[in-house]
Amino acid sequence: MASMDRVTFRATMAQISVPATSANIGPGFDSLGIALDLRDHYAAQILDDATFDVDVTGEGAEELKTDKNNLVIKAMMKGFEFMGAKPRGIALRALNNTPHGRGLGSSSSAIVGGLALSRALVLGGDELLPDENLLALAAELEGHPDNVAAALLGGATIAWMETSIVNGIEQTVGRAVRIHVDERIKAIAFIPETHLATSKARKLLPETVPHKDAVLNTSHAALLVHALSQRPDLLFSATEDHLHQAYRAEAMPKSAALLAKLRAAGVAATISGAGPTVLVLHTGTELDADDIIHAAGAGFTARKLAISSHGVE
Repeated sequence: MASMDRVTFRATMAQISVPATSANIGPGFDSLGIALDLRDHYAAQILDDATFDVDVTGEGAEELKTDKNNLVIKAMMKGFEFMGAKPRGIALRALNNTPHGRGLGSSSSAIVGGLALSRALVLGGDELLPDENLLALAAELEGHPDNVAAALLGGATIAWMETSIVNGIEQTVGRAVRIHVDERIKAIAFIPETHLATSKARKLLPETVPHKDAVLNTSHAALLVHALSQRPDLLFSATEDHLHQAYRAEAMPKSAALLAKLRAAGVAATISGAGPTVLVLHTGTELDADDIIHAAGAGFTARKLAISSHGVE
């Protein structure tokens, strides 16, 4: 953490954008993530007055807090604290394009966005809060590192929690590496109207799973890394999951039915994060994508999305 006498705030406004993300991608539970070219936009400035002036438009605007309890503000204050800074007040403007409560990383966008804004508003912030520390703070706030890693780094990411001793204190921090995504791969997100809280989805998971299912997921997660980076023809096999999707089906029956329908047709479909969005990865043409959307039927808003090679920027 930086000392207070080293920190100077920028007088100008900082603007950033953060991609939506999809975690798990089938077998990579809490470890694999991918950034999607659907971005939330944030702008912030330090105020001399002790006030938090927050305005939110777009997705989830009517549900989000517009005071110091706004998640972006909370993340900003976490970043400032790490850098040894303490602003009197903050003006924040948010334009949200990522659907909330649908498994597309809206909370990770807010967390990574807030931390990145705090870094951008401090002179020398890149040195005071490098990506490694930003990711660790983001994973602490989010509770797991998969979405925040993809939001920070872009492309596809492998994330994990690592325990180490710092100043004699045991700490568990989020780590991640970025992997290249084959440029032929594109995504389709089938977004339902219904929400599903990640906390509710996690409660549906069993304490133990059969050994054969664990082996299947281990092999498929390893294969998925290769499929994403070099062999997209293997995506269908690589996205098969036996660890979490079936256990959560009762909380999102329409999504589970669509997932089964698409996979029965040989489409590499997964539940996005905790759901209920269904994510398809493909290498087809626009017409191929339209055929997949047509085959899916009604009840979902289909979004054709590129994979975002850039994270927060």
